[in-house]
Amino acid sequence: MDEQQQPYTVVVGVSATSKSPTALVWARAQAEANDGRLVAVRVYQPTHVPGAPSGTASRIPQDPAALHAQQQATLERDVAEVLGADHEAELRVVRGGKRRGLLDQARDADLLVIDAPRTASMSPLLAHRIVYAASCPVVVMPPSISGAPESALSRSAKAVGRAALRSAGTSGRPGYRPPAGPVD
Repeated sequence: MDEQQQPYTVVVGVSATSKSPTALVWARAQAEANDGRLVAVRVYQPTHVPGAPSGTASRIPQDPAALHAQQQATLERDVAEVLGADHEAELRVVRGGKRRGLLDQARDADLLVIDAPRTASMSPLLAHRIVYAASCPVVVMPPSISGAPESALSRSAKAVGRAALRSAGTSGRPGYRPPAGPVD
């Protein structure tokens, strides 16, 4: 297909944990505004089967075809839950690393939309690395826009910061108490 004939294409990464609702809605709006198409992508990695001390697998690995079909069904359900059953999005399930999988799927796209990673187990630089390697513009939905709950790590960091500020403000002042808040 000639590049001029290809419709405007928006690729959106759909997280298995959050379902990326804000990214999906925003990406669909961009595709519709440009008379284009929406491609929803889920990238997954199969779980590794640990070896037993004898060198054999401790459990039977999952059938790759069955795992792929399961990921496809889950993506279909997640996209329909967010966009409705008549969403008309093209659905793609890709095996591999998140960064490489999303970049490969967005190679000929006009726009890539992703959520910022939300958990400490995810690479905090995933979005950053995608932005610098992408062949098209990238929109990253930060947690504050997507309505994701604040992570435990973020809440802890804020509590430590408040405690440090309080400690610095009262250090060297025995008996000093911060002013009381307004009385209701």
